[in-house]
Amino acid sequence: MPKKPATRQETEENILVSAAKVVGTAAGKIAALASAPFEARPAVKSAKVGKLPKKQKGRLPRRQKKAQQKPPAAHQG
Repeated sequence: MPKKPATRQETEENILVSAAKVVGTAAGKIAALASAPFEARPAVKSAKVGKLPKKQKGRLPRRQKKAQQKPPAAHQG
């Protein structure tokens, strides 16, 4: 297939796109140099408390729980 001749508008768009890419890369490099390195930033722990905080209660299996609820068996002898 033969290539169709590029119109003036298409070439202007290509020039604008390539210029925008160049400007974007330069801005990204400048921003990276201006900011602190990622490792140097202190880690901030969130102090937000959820609506339902987790309980620190241990859980037992069902049979052990039932055995604890029953009164101790009296020795019949």
